[in-house]
Amino acid sequence: MLNRAVKCGRIASARHSRLGRAVGLALVLGGTAIPAGGAAIPGQLFAPSIIRAKPAMWAIRDADTTIYLFGTFHTLDGRTVWFDDKVRQAFDRSAELVLETVVPTDVADLRAASRVTETTAPDGTRRPKPFIAQTQAAVGHGKTMGLTIDNGADAVLRRVADNLGKPVGGLERFEEQLGTLANIPAAVAPAPAPVLQAPRITVTIGDLLAAWTSGNTDAFSTMLAGFEAKSPLAYRMLIADRNAKWGQWIADRMQRPGTVFVAVGTGHLAGKDSVQQWLATRGIASIRVS
Repeated sequence: MLNRAVKCGRIASARHSRLGRAVGLALVLGGTAIPAGGAAIPGQLFAPSIIRAKPAMWAIRDADTTIYLFGTFHTLDGRTVWFDDKVRQAFDRSAELVLETVVPTDVADLRAASRVTETTAPDGTRRPKPFIAQTQAAVGHGKTMGLTIDNGADAVLRRVADNLGKPVGGLERFEEQLGTLANIPAAVAPAPAPVLQAPRITVTIGDLLAAWTSGNTDAFSTMLAGFEAKSPLAYRMLIADRNAKWGQWIADRMQRPGTVFVAVGTGHLAGKDSVQQWLATRGIASIRVS
């Protein structure tokens, strides 16, 4: 069933692949996990063997409501198996799927939304805004590793839900998400570090993928701490503010009965400003179930 569902919607996916690049890894990486200078790609990434992933998932429950909170990786290769066991069971129990946003399939809607991602250069040409360009570079680097948005967990979940007739919603409108990314300022180059300062820890795409595969959120927490130190405003706009909005959505949804599968980038479920932390400060517990 999964293979058939994954094949469904390939044509629709192609329509929004360009805009998908603008929203892909930014939600996971926060613009800080791009290997400097184009790091060499480990050969094992091209091995044909299947990788069985155990990504992290939480459950938020009361007497008549269950919300599964699943951490996705927005770009994956075609050999990482993750949609089985507890994740699939939780998805099947849920009456609806809620993603960060629902990318429109209508070409006109996509074109209209894309206008906010570009700016007019002095020579009159249209160019991506700074953070959009940075995100596109990250997605491009991921493609050299065999990672694509079509194989990403978010895209797979939506295709399966569509195939099964399961309702799909978004925590934020697509235009709203693109607008947030487009308005994030370019990162300011850090001042030279003092000689005695400890070396800065770099978290690469490969590190995050390995952490996601094993269900370990520590690498994401480290990445987020580095992102905040480098770009506090961008961190607040991309991570903290949106996590608070999504936490409020979950708190409100808990007032109605039912079971919902919420899937967002794992970067939003790690660190001191995670969705779970926001909920915890308001007395709503998130229990790790996978």
